[in-house]
Amino acid sequence: MNSRRQFLRSSTALIALPLLESLGFRAFAAAKAVTPPKRMIFLGFGWGVTKETWFPDKTKTGADWQLPAGLKPLERHQKDLTVIQNLANKFTNEAHWGSTFWLTGANRYGEPGQSFHNSISADQVAAEVFGKDTRFTSLQLSCENGEESGHGPGLSLAWDRRGKPVSGFNNPVVTFHRLFSEEKTPLALRQAQLKQKRSVLDTVLDDAGSVARGLGKEDSDKLAEYLQSIRDIEVRLSKDEQWLDKPKPRPSADLPEPKGELAGYEEIKLAYALIAAALQADVTRVATYRQPVSSLLKSLKIPFSGHNLSHYSPGARMEASQLRDAKQAELLAGLLDQLKAIKEPDGSALFDHTTLAYGSNIQSIHYLDNCPTLIAGGGAGVKLGQSLVLSDPKTPLCNLWLTLLRGNGLDVASHGDSTGLIQELLA
Repeated sequence: MNSRRQFLRSSTALIALPLLESLGFRAFAAAKAVTPPKRMIFLGFGWGVTKETWFPDKTKTGADWQLPAGLKPLERHQKDLTVIQNLANKFTNEAHWGSTFWLTGANRYGEPGQSFHNSISADQVAAEVFGKDTRFTSLQLSCENGEESGHGPGLSLAWDRRGKPVSGFNNPVVTFHRLFSEEKTPLALRQAQLKQKRSVLDTVLDDAGSVARGLGKEDSDKLAEYLQSIRDIEVRLSKDEQWLDKPKPRPSADLPEPKGELAGYEEIKLAYALIAAALQADVTRVATYRQPVSSLLKSLKIPFSGHNLSHYSPGARMEASQLRDAKQAELLAGLLDQLKAIKEPDGSALFDHTTLAYGSNIQSIHYLDNCPTLIAGGGAGVKLGQSLVLSDPKTPLCNLWLTLLRGNGLDVASHGDSTGLIQELLA
């Protein structure tokens, strides 16, 4: 701390004064002018939406649009979000996989002889650049029983450059402690543990090198994949070592330590608060959330499973599906409130430097066209406050990811099956 920092003293307290220029803190004023970093949030859900009441009227586009009933809780944010229609992943053919290929646009059968193939997700493209300066390269939140929530294979929304799943936290309470709780293990012991892990990896790599000689092509490919996974672990260990002696930030008073188990509505609400807090504390700049649907329905006292709800028809199931949509929109509105309320050092809002995408691979039932898609936030500099219906009903969803990545300053030539930028979004 600067030796010229001034304090007010009383018989019971020691209170630090603000950083006043007249006391020698002109540098603080200059620091406030630094442009805040870019952030990206991807929120994915399974089982789709109620198509009759979630999508805006296609005849009223641009700024002359009305929020449909399924998005009505977002009304106070209408000028700061855009709903896009006619996006789809052309290779998607699994009506129960709401997020497996949502951010990748990969062809499941893209590798000859293999029944499953994926590629890097949009969030991880951003994380490779944005995550260099933060404690966590990216933050993945997920949920228990992903299949029940309509998600398909994967551990989170994130997939690495080899198309392998990236693990996530399934419990927001555990996530809170991972992000913000003080480490109980002494520093020296943690350093020794990391050193031991490195020693084990070195041994494995030495042994693998001797095994490699004389292998056939298929076995060589398998070994190469295994060795790459070891290198990925090395990268994570290097990241841990970099931040080992740096204390974790404390969350704001608005986010007290959660107690007990949470599920459904309250679980999502806490997860959103954690995302906002993590971005505010700059422990990460990229976050994804593979959201629970099954537990959300239970918390809303909805007696149908997510799968049965997606096969709605007029009556009780359709009404329940509409209630789910409204509650999901209500939660999203709360997250946007938080992002707008958090102020950056330069006085702007966190929302102004964040790109948020919200949606699913599934429209409803088994329909995989017109993926539900909503974007918000000023980070990518795209046009907001509009209902956008693209002229091509099979516009690649990856065109949106490419547009958002480019808008965040990332030098990306293409992504997944993209064919170009969405010009209607460009300011």
